[in-house]
Amino acid sequence: MISEIANGLKVPLISYAATDPTLSALQFPFFFRTAQSESYQMAAMADLIDFYGWTEVIAIYLDDDYGRNGIAALDDELDKKKLKIAYKFPLPNQFDLNNITDMLNKSKLLGPRVYVVHVDPDPKLRIFTIAQKLQMMTSNFVWLATDWLSTTIDSFSLMNQTSLHILQGVVALRQHTPESSRKRAFVSRWRQMLEKGLVSSELNTYGLNAYDTVWAVARSIDEFVKEHRNITFSFNDKLLRMKSAEFQLGKLKVFDGGLLLLEKLSHTNFTGLSGKIQFNQDRNIVNGGYDVINIDQMAVHPVGYWSNTSGFSVLPPENLKREEDSYSRLDQKLNSITWPGGKKETPRGWVIADDARPLRIGVPNRASFVEFATELHNSHKMHGYCIDVFLEARKLVPYDIPYRFEPFGNGSSNPSYDGLVQMVKDDVFDAAVGDIAIVTNRTKIVDFSQPYATTGLVIVAPVQDSKSSAWVFLQPFTVEMWCATGASFVMIAVVIWILEHRVNNDFRGPPKRQLVTMFLFSFSTLFKTNQESTVSPLGRMVMVVWLFLLMVITASYTASLTSILTVQQLSSPITGIDSLIRSNWPIGYQEGSFAYSYLADGLYIPRSRLKSLGSPEAYERALRQGPTNGGVAAIIDELTYVELFLSKRTEFGIIGQPFTKSGWGFAFKRGSPLAVDISTAILKLSESGKLQKIHERWFCKMGCPGENKQKDEPNRLHLISFWGLYLLCGIVTLGSLLFFFLRTVRDFVHYKRQQRKSSHPSSISSEARCSHVIYSFFDFIDEKEEAIKKIFTPSDNPQGQNS
Repeated sequence: MISEIANGLKVPLISYAATDPTLSALQFPFFFRTAQSESYQMAAMADLIDFYGWTEVIAIYLDDDYGRNGIAALDDELDKKKLKIAYKFPLPNQFDLNNITDMLNKSKLLGPRVYVVHVDPDPKLRIFTIAQKLQMMTSNFVWLATDWLSTTIDSFSLMNQTSLHILQGVVALRQHTPESSRKRAFVSRWRQMLEKGLVSSELNTYGLNAYDTVWAVARSIDEFVKEHRNITFSFNDKLLRMKSAEFQLGKLKVFDGGLLLLEKLSHTNFTGLSGKIQFNQDRNIVNGGYDVINIDQMAVHPVGYWSNTSGFSVLPPENLKREEDSYSRLDQKLNSITWPGGKKETPRGWVIADDARPLRIGVPNRASFVEFATELHNSHKMHGYCIDVFLEARKLVPYDIPYRFEPFGNGSSNPSYDGLVQMVKDDVFDAAVGDIAIVTNRTKIVDFSQPYATTGLVIVAPVQDSKSSAWVFLQPFTVEMWCATGASFVMIAVVIWILEHRVNNDFRGPPKRQLVTMFLFSFSTLFKTNQESTVSPLGRMVMVVWLFLLMVITASYTASLTSILTVQQLSSPITGIDSLIRSNWPIGYQEGSFAYSYLADGLYIPRSRLKSLGSPEAYERALRQGPTNGGVAAIIDELTYVELFLSKRTEFGIIGQPFTKSGWGFAFKRGSPLAVDISTAILKLSESGKLQKIHERWFCKMGCPGENKQKDEPNRLHLISFWGLYLLCGIVTLGSLLFFFLRTVRDFVHYKRQQRKSSHPSSISSEARCSHVIYSFFDFIDEKEEAIKKIFTPSDNPQGQNS
């Protein structure tokens, strides 16, 4: 209001105590202040909260412009760091002890334990006095205060400082004023006045600001008078027309030199008791910072300093030479702080629950698949696999979690899991523990822990045994594989015959006998019963590669046939989720499961086709009846349930692979730090093997579900899996064959030359000669290699014979 009047009368208004961040130069151009704006102080407070890693705080403040606007500034600064004020507790301007007691009792029921107190200076320290009586000044709590507390403490006389024991462990901010000889001299004079009774309290930072404010005004007026010599006022026509007998506004005059004095104040620049006095464009003091103080053992201990250019440091801002925004979080440093309760370790800053208000945990009271979670005989005691996982994870959380299980559901039918998650979001439960699938719509309203079980939706249908098929032995290989294998046997038979015919008597004789020997040798390699043996080096090299290929193929065939003889084939025409959607058959799903909404809303299956089933017995009955007799063609449910269902029923099986991927987790309210700690504990359980042991304890007494999980189709062996071996065998075989023919042609040419030398030339035509050479070549190949060598030996070495 005064700023509005100052604007109208063009009289500069300068304040040493107004910290409201909404007082801006745009709205009040004649307003100056030598104190820091609350937005500046709240930036320091937000940095302090972030420095110690707290994410949520409780704000206690006065319900006036000063309190509301200050906390709004803190909210904005915390939001920049993705932190928040979880709860706000306003106090009336004239609050009493009852107001404080009621407010603190309400706050004790909440999770955050970091309090930010922003009120007017209070010499009685009433908030902390009540907090101590309510046992809220212990090691579980953190108390942060804005500069109202340092102002109060600094104003105490030495006799009153005994009340500081109430503030044990409190951390507060104080406007920073650099040390100087002028400041020390002034404080000394002030204390002399205090001893003489001329003043009633010690000097605080606002007192220094007031002193500097007077000097700033005096300097500006002095410069204004020296330059313009006189100060004049004039009447305002608007005020003269307002005839109000009560306020007499017509007597107010407008300062003629207001704009000139405003300019002089804007250029103020001197060093005062509180530091450098200079104003920025917003008419706020330029230089400044905050001391971080800690009250311990009835004494105030500075633990560091903060400024917007250097962040937190153990050195005063004026001793640091940093450019603005050049610091990072790694640069931040504060001295050790003693927190409430006398501890040096940084408090966690929140509690999930305590003995007075244990954690309310909702647990699905299942009617089927009770091995996962259910109530034990109406005793309000919950048991099951999911319960055991939670209890083991709780042991690994580094703090105590008082809890109370509350069954959700009547026990006669499975409850709605979406409804359970919604109750966590609505604060009916603090958490939910059970076989809760982590799906998209649920993650939007709650936080989930790390999944402790992997699952997904699968299709269950009737199956039949395929071992009675008479042609099952053909299934391991595809048609291409059989053709390639058969062709390989024929090729090896031909190649070995060619390589061995000239040197091996087993491969000679009448044509019929040679043909039988050739193929018997090739196919007998499969059983290692061949009586014939290879003699030529090329034939042996080909056989080594062929036998290696045959060994690999035989082993693969044996493994595949063994798998096929133990696998079951589906009797249902359904081959997967697509064929199931295209059909018009009814589909079963588990009562209370998210599968219903997924099938109806995600896959757009008409709801009339979906049939709710409440137990494994209902599953079995519906599948046996089939889609034409009031049952279902298939059931869609999560893999974990299905494995348990199939562990006792071999006439049903899973079609295809899971067509969704998800997991089971525990649900917590959004932002709950317990979700992170439980997730860490679940990872530790998994890494140590305890999670698997819990699973085996519940489900592996007669063999673990899923160990005998049947495949919908055996894996047949394809040619592409062995093409490398076939290529290697082909290269060696063709290479050996080529080398054999080249060597044979060389011997044949040599043979023909010897033959010409020993015979007379004849007048045979060229055509007859060509055919004669071809017939001669085949006769040459058909001859034994030993006979050819005998022909070469006499003619090749005549000298040897003569000798």
